[in-house]
Amino acid sequence: AHLLLVTVVAADGDFCLFFFFSRATRISVVDLPNRLVVDRNMASQCSLSTLFPIQSQLDFALDDATTPQEKENLVLQYLKKLDEREDLKIPDFPTGLEWLNTEGPLSLNEELAGKVVVLDFFTYCCINCMHILPDLHQLEKKHSVKDGLVVVGVHSAKFPNEKVLDNVRSAVLRYDICHPVVNDSEAHLWHELEVSCWPTLVLLGPRGNLLFSLVGEGHRDRLALFTDSTLRYYGERGVLKPHPVGIKLYRDSLPPSILSFPGKVAVDDSKKRLAIADTGHHRILLVSSTGQLTHVIGGPESGRQDGDLSEASFNSPQGVAIKGDTVYVADTENHLIRKVASTTTFYISTLAGVGTQGTDKEGGAMGPQQPISSPWDVALGTAGGVEDNVLWIAMAGTHQIWALFLADGSLPKGSEFQARTCVRWAGSGSEENRNNSYPHKASFAQPSGLALAPQEPWSCLYVADSESSTIRTLALKDGGVKLLVGGERDPLNLFAFGDVDGKGVDAKLQHPLGVAWAPEQSLLYVADSYNHKIKVVDPKTKQCSTLAGTGEAGDTLGPEFNKSCFNEPGGICVSDNGKIIYVADTNNHQVKILDLASKTVSLFPISMECTDSVPTKTSAPAKAPTLPKSAARKAMPPVAVSAGQTLILSLTLSLPEGTKLTDEAPSCWALSAEGNEWLLDSQVLTGDILDLSRPLCISTKLPAVVKDSNSNPSLTLGVWVYYCMEAGKACMMKAASFTQPLQISANPREEEVTVALTHAF
Repeated sequence: AHLLLVTVVAADGDFCLFFFFSRATRISVVDLPNRLVVDRNMASQCSLSTLFPIQSQLDFALDDATTPQEKENLVLQYLKKLDEREDLKIPDFPTGLEWLNTEGPLSLNEELAGKVVVLDFFTYCCINCMHILPDLHQLEKKHSVKDGLVVVGVHSAKFPNEKVLDNVRSAVLRYDICHPVVNDSEAHLWHELEVSCWPTLVLLGPRGNLLFSLVGEGHRDRLALFTDSTLRYYGERGVLKPHPVGIKLYRDSLPPSILSFPGKVAVDDSKKRLAIADTGHHRILLVSSTGQLTHVIGGPESGRQDGDLSEASFNSPQGVAIKGDTVYVADTENHLIRKVASTTTFYISTLAGVGTQGTDKEGGAMGPQQPISSPWDVALGTAGGVEDNVLWIAMAGTHQIWALFLADGSLPKGSEFQARTCVRWAGSGSEENRNNSYPHKASFAQPSGLALAPQEPWSCLYVADSESSTIRTLALKDGGVKLLVGGERDPLNLFAFGDVDGKGVDAKLQHPLGVAWAPEQSLLYVADSYNHKIKVVDPKTKQCSTLAGTGEAGDTLGPEFNKSCFNEPGGICVSDNGKIIYVADTNNHQVKILDLASKTVSLFPISMECTDSVPTKTSAPAKAPTLPKSAARKAMPPVAVSAGQTLILSLTLSLPEGTKLTDEAPSCWALSAEGNEWLLDSQVLTGDILDLSRPLCISTKLPAVVKDSNSNPSLTLGVWVYYCMEAGKACMMKAASFTQPLQISANPREEEVTVALTHAF
């Protein structure tokens, strides 16, 4: 078979397409053993260009195969042929490279000898590279180092900022990468193997010999097939070795912190509170403007559960928009848009997405049925209907801007849409820096931040387009896309970055992730993330200037703007009529305040004494703490409830006059169901008691199925309170319990049931 290899590479290198044209008949399954020709006269240089023509024959055959057994046999035949070659051994990692998650440098000739190795060539800014991390996590769960598999991330930077080891380390932590990573800052191995785009996976045999390559994302099944077959092939030949390779996770040595890689921050001045995406802790924090933590929603582990505060979970949430009692969340790694609604209680629901990465670039389905891809930011706006009827979405995974209609409305010069419809507004889906008066013909490159400026003469949505290092405008009237600052005029050049103050295209940014609009001053503030700066843009003149930051990553509080340091700030919002800027200083695990009047930077202090009591489940079936004999015990009258209904216990406690809760003492509550453990899934719900100025609201969702209809089930709420005389002369602990019988009906009801409990110590 005569093959011609044509490689088409996007200017940013984020994806490649390989087309193989054959003068002979396309290779079929039955032909493969005879037609798999290994040309020993090909170029002796060991690189992917040597491998691609050989592997393309296998890829064609696999496309035609119909059963898993056929596919496995094809791969095993391919491996047998390829293993006879001696000229496919790749060079070892260069000495002197910096390694993460290991006890020391790794070598293909030593630590990795006898292992099947998956090399993941990635750069941490790249959304496509992020998309394959779940595939690698799944692979590592299936096959351990002892089984003979080692995944090695080869970080090959796009941006200068990504060459710095500390920044790569932060990305490894942020993405929860648990395999070895080498910082190949000058891309030595990238060039040696002739890698041409991110991400690229290269599978090596136990001798460091080239076997397979997969370019781009979306190859989970093919990756699993190649890996499973390779481990079987070499395992049957007894060449795999079970030895450890000295993996030492950096995350295990980190101290705990209040925030972990906060991605975005939003403010509601009317309520004087902030919503912070505590991305690394997989949760949303609601904090007063004075720093008092009021609610913790989700975390610390990742998940995708809807429900109340005790049930809800997120996976690396980024964008947040807050108004009144509602917070909208871009639940990025769940590929979902979530809603946090609070009236008397909190409930978290899914508005859009199916929980897995989508590839649809058009949309138009109802939100919960519409697959979406890596939403990175959200902004509340109005489009052809009532106020705030649409949620604009920066869809980083498909390089587009989408609209989720919260009520009926219409897009500019577009069709009308019913409430709950989720649809593409702007962006072709190609990863480019292309401006156009027609929104569907424009192109973005990983849009990551949104700011709405609905007032005339602006009337636009500002977009931080991270991979093109630009700020773009999307007109609310007609959807036209224009450049504001950064980048360059060639739509295919995604390498026009830098750190230059200037006007329009002469200004240069480096992977900006956040934007915030100050309507009072008609100024746009930019989190210029990889330059570690906050910049300000006058949209009238298109002048972009540095506001704060030195350009070096750090955590210095100047406090002057020009002496303060940031570390890849990812989120930004404006408060107090444009006088205050809040910055999510992502890699410093902090939120910082920029006071525009005094021109100083300070740390936003967050008090972890949460005023809302959030139930947490113990990790195993447990019993409630023992009540002292002196504890008051109250039996409550039965309450009628339904299976699957939410029950809220509203508890009001009062202390004797002249006393107060003891600071830092373990006042707490516990909700149990001894004898009827099925009511709480064999768990005990617990929480701290930090504030008695308002009732404690403890909610639990009853099981949808009644397990024992003949019993008289009940819940028991116990409280333990430590308090002192305000004069400080004496302290004591008191306890009380409430037994609440339940009359459970099998007929479902959606409304909540609230039971008021009171006790005076």
